[in-house]
Amino acid sequence: MLLARARQAIIAIAAVTMAVLSGCSSYKPAPKVFHEATIQPYRLDSGDRLRVTVFEQASLSNSYTVDQAGYIAFPLIGQVAARGQTLPQMEGAIAQKLRQGYLRDPDVTIEMDRYRSIFVMGEVGQPGQYSYVPGMTVQNAIAVAGGFSSRANQRDVDVTRKINADIVTGRVPITDPLLAGDTIYVRERLF
Repeated sequence: MLLARARQAIIAIAAVTMAVLSGCSSYKPAPKVFHEATIQPYRLDSGDRLRVTVFEQASLSNSYTVDQAGYIAFPLIGQVAARGQTLPQMEGAIAQKLRQGYLRDPDVTIEMDRYRSIFVMGEVGQPGQYSYVPGMTVQNAIAVAGGFSSRANQRDVDVTRKINADIVTGRVPITDPLLAGDTIYVRERLF
């Protein structure tokens, strides 16, 4: 009887140890490129809304949203590729297309009107899609999503980010900065 209980205890301890170790095997620290992306110039993608101003051309000055294919539909010149472009690159592309038979010397400026959303999932009060604000950290995003649940691991989270057309996931502390379009997953703590 005592031997059977000892075996059950050993089996239970082994099961808990295996569960903990399997959780550790999925640990993946954020690669160097993951952190470098936060200091690079902002790259446009689907869901971003731009405020485009063409000097002395009120009919062309407006807000334009980057569609799912990564383009904005601009009057006179049609589709302009936006995905992966910086704001100065977009200004140059629009100005160049407008020079091709529409305007002599267009002066184009672009500002961000609205960034694409971030997503907060896992052990938070209200998982969902939220507006991104420049300078936002993981902790800010969790606060907007109703804070940590009672079961949340509050030390670090998994963030999934698109970098140069690659989807990269890494584990980061809650003080790390976010980028528009990031997905934050708050894991459940083990104990």
